Amino acid sequence: MLLSKLYTNANSSAKKDPIKKALLEQVEKKKKAMVLSPEKQKEAYYSSIKFANKRVPLQNHSVETKFERYLATFSYRKQQSYAMHSKAEKHLPKIASILKSYGIPEDFKYIPLIESDMNPQITSHRGAGGYWQFMPSTARLYGLKVHGKFDERKDLIKSTHAAARYLKSLYSEFNDWTLVAAAYNVGGGSLKAAIRRQGTDDYYKLRLNQETGSYIYKLVSVKQVIENPNKHGYKRYAKLDDKYQSINEQNLL
Repeated sequence: MLLSKLYTNANSSAKKDPIKKALLEQVEKKKKAMVLSPEKQKEAYYSSIKFANKRVPLQNHSVETKFERYLATFSYRKQQSYAMHSKAEKHLPKIASILKSYGIPEDFKYIPLIESDMNPQITSHRGAGGYWQFMPSTARLYGLKVHGKFDERKDLIKSTHAAARYLKSLYSEFNDWTLVAAAYNVGGGSLKAAIRRQGTDDYYKLRLNQETGSYIYKLVSVKQVIENPNKHGYKRYAKLDDKYQSINEQNLL
């Protein structure tokens, strides 16, 4: 109440005093500039970035540098294509719904975009295939039929149910969703061995092979460009209600 009166009095006296009025206007401009400055925008945006409801430690310089490298890779400037957003729009709602029914965090819906680019025909040199790039043995273990020309890894719905069961089993081992994602890529046994050797279960401190060491960064980067298309150059999909971007905010990255 007292502050309100003081501010009101300052404004009323400023109307009579042009110098005081000019000073007050400068103060307001500086406040507005600070709120919308690139540094403040970046700080607010980075503090919002999470994977599976856990904040990504972007205050760590090495984590920030690595994240920005992969984020740039998935930006429109680099991709020059709307294909990823088109696939996401078509498939991700179905995937998210299935994952939710198993209690899996929604962010895991981005795995097929990273693993197969939503192309069920892709097969790795090691034999992993389908949307979720299951190895045949793992696919069978989690309920998929894989024999001859009949391959349920190429069925989006069935393979997503299998992936959800697999992710849930990994969570029972690691009790941490970030580690679950890493284990999905490298295998639970390999990740446990790395944790045991290095004496840390912090993904961002573990020294892992290049593919696994970049896996979370790729997932988080894809999440950002899908959820915030305007910020990352995908104007066709841009909305004024981009999750972390106001209509006055500049594109930062």
